[in-house]
Amino acid sequence: MEPVTMQPPKTHNHIELSFEIDSDLYELYIALLSQEGIEYFLEEDRKLLAYISESDWNEEKEQAISTLLLKSFGSVPHYTATFIADRNWNAEWEANLQPVEVSDRFLIVQQQKDYNPKPGQIVIAINPKMSFGTGYHATTRLMLRQMGEIDLVDKKIMDIGTGTGVLAIAARKLGNRNPILAFDNNSWSAENALENVEENGAADIRVELLDAEEELAANLQEGYDFVLANINKNVIDRILPVIHRYAPAAQVLLSGILVYDEPWLKQLIKRLGYKVAKCIYEEEWLSALLEPGK
Repeated sequence: MEPVTMQPPKTHNHIELSFEIDSDLYELYIALLSQEGIEYFLEEDRKLLAYISESDWNEEKEQAISTLLLKSFGSVPHYTATFIADRNWNAEWEANLQPVEVSDRFLIVQQQKDYNPKPGQIVIAINPKMSFGTGYHATTRLMLRQMGEIDLVDKKIMDIGTGTGVLAIAARKLGNRNPILAFDNNSWSAENALENVEENGAADIRVELLDAEEELAANLQEGYDFVLANINKNVIDRILPVIHRYAPAAQVLLSGILVYDEPWLKQLIKRLGYKVAKCIYEEEWLSALLEPGK
């Protein structure tokens, strides 16, 4: 099965939200803003830049963000919203990205840049555009470290919210032999994942533009037994019951969850009958491997 080719959208205009905050708050802000569907961030000195599609920015979204920040901090921190026209995002990423050593098992590099892997280290070449999953975020590293210790050879894998496609590509390079479905509800991410799949020669990964919540049940019934979901708390809260219902025997590897939300996660998995096979941490984030309870 060949990857699906998608037509690119007409424009990639964005609204840039600029928050002047201490760098030790970046991770918390990213986690909170991702709950409102914002997935693209740039970190500068005392300034966090968040990008949301122009088509998704309106008074309702602005109010939702203000309410979320007010609830979390007691006040709404000052920020500016600036229109950013479609431009060559790749050039801006390329100026800053360096190889990321995720572990002794994985090295993530930018396409067509020099790198020096350790013996036996798996190299994944990513051209990230504005998609999530460069290896610079702790949640991506956590997912890859967990995957590196799991036998994925015979698993039928679904990658929800694939971003750059890095997790699906990693599964293939770890020896997985079955077709993989990788999808995202963002057209930019889906395009980017497809490019990266082709760049890495990762055969039989089907990249699609799908809505995880609306189309998840139908796809799960194709018999997936290992689900990757590096997304956010709100989406996990909605889709984990669906995964449990339509793929009850599947293992689920999660991230995108703050350590402060671990009690919530434990309650959710207990209610659904999962058990935690392994949970690892980095910075303020966690990744949990869930198995069906017995």
